[in-house]
Amino acid sequence: MAIKITDECINCGACEPECPNTAIYEGGREWTWAGGTALIQVKQEDGGISDAKLLQSPVSDEFYYIVSGKCTECTGFHEEPQCAAVCPVDCCVPDPDHVESKDVLMARKAYLHNEQLQS
Repeated sequence: MAIKITDECINCGACEPECPNTAIYEGGREWTWAGGTALIQVKQEDGGISDAKLLQSPVSDEFYYIVSGKCTECTGFHEEPQCAAVCPVDCCVPDPDHVESKDVLMARKAYLHNEQLQS
């Protein structure tokens, strides 16, 4: 399951530097798949391939936000999601729209950072 930032966010920015995947962005800021990852190209939902450095539209214009496709809940890096651990108002919470197993999160980590999965 990915993490999301609720509208209780006070825009303190404490979460952003804690993300090992650079999946957290300031409200209104464009993002890229390449930022904080080893990705050069990314496979789109329609099966096409695009440049990972292409700017993407902000998920939120008002609050910090998490790109669910880059979030691994810190799996493979830390015992718990670091954004939630440092958030002073507890607005980094599990996203029920993006429920995923630990195996899926580990596979995402490997994909984002160009690693081989360990069996």
